[in-house]
Amino acid sequence: MPVSLVPADQATGLRHMVKPESVRVIAVTGGKGGVGKTNVSVNLALALSALGREVLLMDADLGLGNVDVLLGLRPEHNLSHVINGEATLDEVAIDGPGGIKLIPAASGVRQMAELGAAETAGLIHAFSEFGYGAEVLIVDTAAGIAENVLNFSKASQEILVVVCDEPASITDAYAMIKILHRDHGRHRFRVVANMTRSASEGKSLFIKLLRVTDRFLDVSLDYMGAIPFDESLRKAIQRQRAVIDAYPRSPSAIAFKKLATVADNWPVATEASGQLEFFVERLIQVSQRGGGARP
Repeated sequence: MPVSLVPADQATGLRHMVKPESVRVIAVTGGKGGVGKTNVSVNLALALSALGREVLLMDADLGLGNVDVLLGLRPEHNLSHVINGEATLDEVAIDGPGGIKLIPAASGVRQMAELGAAETAGLIHAFSEFGYGAEVLIVDTAAGIAENVLNFSKASQEILVVVCDEPASITDAYAMIKILHRDHGRHRFRVVANMTRSASEGKSLFIKLLRVTDRFLDVSLDYMGAIPFDESLRKAIQRQRAVIDAYPRSPSAIAFKKLATVADNWPVATEASGQLEFFVERLIQVSQRGGGARP
């Protein structure tokens, strides 16, 4: 049945309807397209699930979402149906491999800032009523540094920046970090090097990014390690499966498991601010305030 839309002035009252569990929210971004961000999101989700976490993966590419395609899934609904009151979040979320849950991308929803008061309150209410007790929410953002990418990143507790060995990747990752720091007060960023030919190459990529941020920005970058270039990953994509599922002993799968072990020890928001509906409320608030990238 459709979402029950409540008046906007009751959104604050939803804070008293929260569940006791807190959720770790991780935005996976990269600035540049083609860095393997979605593969990182999917495999990190499965690896965290294998550690015993209840994982919810949100495809936040509002125009060209492809997590469902990558995993060979065919969802009937997406987040736009929740926003429009045509389905509940429980009806939209689908089972993925390895015990994860997936919220498919909201095709056709250009900006969260376009939501009216009723849709805003209804979406928050939908997350407060969501029956899946997620411990980790991974948000697979779109490519680039468009406003909706920044908004999802701003609303998340952790920002995982994916870089690869291309000059444009380092440049765009720096631009993303600069905007989120300068305009939105974010100071800590996690960095993972993807598709590397060696561990030393991954560290070198991180150092390149660190040098420029240390010179111009007052931010903290934490190196999360490297995901090696792996033929098994290409084969897994062709089979529409995550590499950690299709080839669990491959070099890239092992690296994703190491990344998940590290991420599992990141701090979790405490009390009400760590709830799913509060992530959505923050997302809508920062979207409606605007504040995209300045020239």
